[in-house]
Amino acid sequence: MIKKVVIGLTLPILLFSESLNDLIEMSLKNKNIMSTQKSVESIQEEYKSVKKGYLPELSIGGAYTDVSHETASYANNSLNAYVDLSYSLYDGGKKDLTYKSYESQIKASKEDLSTLKNEVSLDVIEHYFNYLTYVSQKDAKLKEIEQLNAQHKRLSKFLAVGTTTIDELDRILSTLESAKVELHELDLNIQTVLHELEYITGQRVNIDVGSYIDVINDENEQRNDIKSLEHSVQTKFIDAKSVKTEDNPQITLDNKFTYYDNNYNSSTYETSASNIDRQNIFSVNLTWKLFDFGSTKAAYEASHKSFLSSKSKLEYEKNKASVDLNLAKKSFDIAKLKIKSAQAAVRAASSTYDVVKNKYENGLVDNVSYLEALSDKSNAQSSLSLAENNFEVRKANLMYQKGKNVWEYVKWKNY
Repeated sequence: MIKKVVIGLTLPILLFSESLNDLIEMSLKNKNIMSTQKSVESIQEEYKSVKKGYLPELSIGGAYTDVSHETASYANNSLNAYVDLSYSLYDGGKKDLTYKSYESQIKASKEDLSTLKNEVSLDVIEHYFNYLTYVSQKDAKLKEIEQLNAQHKRLSKFLAVGTTTIDELDRILSTLESAKVELHELDLNIQTVLHELEYITGQRVNIDVGSYIDVINDENEQRNDIKSLEHSVQTKFIDAKSVKTEDNPQITLDNKFTYYDNNYNSSTYETSASNIDRQNIFSVNLTWKLFDFGSTKAAYEASHKSFLSSKSKLEYEKNKASVDLNLAKKSFDIAKLKIKSAQAAVRAASSTYDVVKNKYENGLVDNVSYLEALSDKSNAQSSLSLAENNFEVRKANLMYQKGKNVWEYVKWKNY
């Protein structure tokens, strides 16, 4: 009956616990990412608006006038209306460059969004495995406290019959109290991680163990932030070329139809005025700026220098990304070795503790040796947990540096 009650109490927690995949999925819907997504959509809509602005433009208008003194040129009152159709036939090549500029901006904004998603995913991954480390360290500390409580209870009996001294009991008690303080610190660390994940995901979470990061050995790609910089450089290059189109001829077509209705009070004015009541005017207009005191040239130089500046930054970031990738690979290899070292340390510390504990309980060594062996065992177990979880974080960082979307490589262990 008790077993059923325990299962009933724990089942809701199990049902609503989040794996690392769940946590990342939740975090990728936070307000910061949604804001960046809206920025991408904003540029896309702006691009649509610009493209439509280059289509033929149709406009209508009209006016009613009433004058105080009628003349042959101005009827007592008149009404006119027009329909105007205009189209930019050639704008010096600026239109095509404008399209290319927006396309580069959109690509850059999409890469920025992917970069943000990767950064958020890496943050969640680090918090997830830190949580697992703290939980494992807490488990090791609870076992240490259990052993200390057992020894304290045993020595208390020996003190009552005079077979041990108070200083040995106090030493055990002091170590026990320190372990309890460390346990509280681990609880605080666990709660801190949960609160930080709540901040990132926007909701309270319960963490489920079993997630890991998969590592593949396919070809490296450019990181999203580097791709974004490449598109930004391309945009600045296009914008610089676009400035020079101001020196090219501009050709527009225009067709305007106008209707006139003039009402004269004087028959004399009405007879002398034009009897045309409608007019259609078609025109081809050419404008060509021949001289502007070097204004266009100066604007181009400024834009071109901005392009050169962004190009230099791109080269710097590419070199830095290459170094970061090499460091990530080395960090990955070292993290793997640390696991083997920590596993060996756990085996050694466990064996030593078993031997020392046996000798201590038989009076062959003092409690100083016992406490050191117990501490070494607990620390070794904590170090192993830290090494294993740090290895997962290093794997995630390696995939990021290889230009992959980190969230796509989060897997679930099938026990």
